[in-house]
Amino acid sequence: MRRPPQLDRAFVEAALGGQLRTVAGPDRPASGAAIDSRAVESGDLFVALRGEHHDGHDFARDAVQRGAAAVLLERPVAGLEESQAAVYYVEDALVALQTLGAAWRRALVGLEVVGITGSVGKTTTRAFTAELLARRFRVQATAGSFNNEIGVPLTLLQLRPETERAVIEMGMYTTGEIAQLCTWAQPRTGVVLNVGPVHMERAGSIEAIVRAKRELVEALPASGCAILNTDDARVATMASHTKARVVAIGESPEADVRADDVVGHGWSGFEFTLRYQQSASRVRVQLPGRHLVTNALAAAAVSLVEGIDFAQVAAGLEALRDSPRMRVVALANGVTLLDDTYNANPGSMAAALGLLADLPGRRVALLGDMRELGPVTSSEHRDLGRRAAAVVSVLLTVGELTEETAIAAREAGLTDVHHLLGTDDATQALGQRLAAGDVVLIKGSRALALERVVRSLEQSFGVAS
Repeated sequence: MRRPPQLDRAFVEAALGGQLRTVAGPDRPASGAAIDSRAVESGDLFVALRGEHHDGHDFARDAVQRGAAAVLLERPVAGLEESQAAVYYVEDALVALQTLGAAWRRALVGLEVVGITGSVGKTTTRAFTAELLARRFRVQATAGSFNNEIGVPLTLLQLRPETERAVIEMGMYTTGEIAQLCTWAQPRTGVVLNVGPVHMERAGSIEAIVRAKRELVEALPASGCAILNTDDARVATMASHTKARVVAIGESPEADVRADDVVGHGWSGFEFTLRYQQSASRVRVQLPGRHLVTNALAAAAVSLVEGIDFAQVAAGLEALRDSPRMRVVALANGVTLLDDTYNANPGSMAAALGLLADLPGRRVALLGDMRELGPVTSSEHRDLGRRAAAVVSVLLTVGELTEETAIAAREAGLTDVHHLLGTDDATQALGQRLAAGDVVLIKGSRALALERVVRSLEQSFGVAS
């Protein structure tokens, strides 16, 4: 029987080779990895990365005190007792982390990886996919938003030898990044959900974003499978750029895994007829938001490709109970908050407003800037205003860019529109306008920290028990 790999000294030395300068301390195998000393669990490898504001070396002692079995350092740390942990010294801790992650992935010979990318919906699709695959396999998935050149190697190092399927998010700012993530993760199945003007400021053009997302399907082996959302024309073109089998998802008749007769039921979720080959089943998903159809189809397609029975997949979709991004908060004054403050881009804004449109009550929105849109910043913020005007009765905007959103909403005929300077103003203005029965969407780019508005409203009005 093949011995399971261990993240011990022999493994680290073989993986890092010439990157490794010296080794000190006892040989203590690690069982995971972390870059934040506060997140260290007993047995972890702590990697001391140098960032713009913090240097991980300043927290290495704390990591060992919290139970780290090993530390990866670029320089000695004063007061760190080398007898307490295995200590590996390298020239570049980030490069070493990436090398180790890739080596650990290669060592897990029984593992298959599912890579997921898209401008909107990666995290939700990852959660749905992991839940459905768990009906048959031992599954691990990306934690939080670990979907970049740091997060993916960390995710790989968290994988256990007994894990059979790993579901890994893959994000990007520009071309070449997903290709690198694929080199490390070696996905056999790849999902591309959509392409939108997210990170356009850095990527430069929508065509560059298409090329960047396409890198996932280009990296798949001939024995793999590319799952493509055929409802997105840009994604559909990727079918000719992969050696792998292509499975199309969507609502169009050409889709292999298809949703027919989609009906939204507001807070009660949505339903559709799931079709694959000769099988069909009416499915009711108990999560609000018709926009989640694509995420559900992607998860279903991965599971079907992996050999899970159609009936089990349909039952798995009906059992879904959690969407990892949006939080629904019922205030004690009878107002319902849709806390979608994690981030914002044109696609996710459209999806959130689509959900709001399906809900009963007076609809109110507090919308913040969408950042990093580059040359389409103005047009996308004006489109947002027109879209909001068709859905809400009251629109509050906050930030520099959403002034154009407010103007466009007024031009579209919405009269109750107010542009605000900051979150304090937004909290006050929103609190003054809310009434029992209102449903309020709060959403904007991460930089605006609109979660502070949510917390203030919770404190002011209380949360219903």
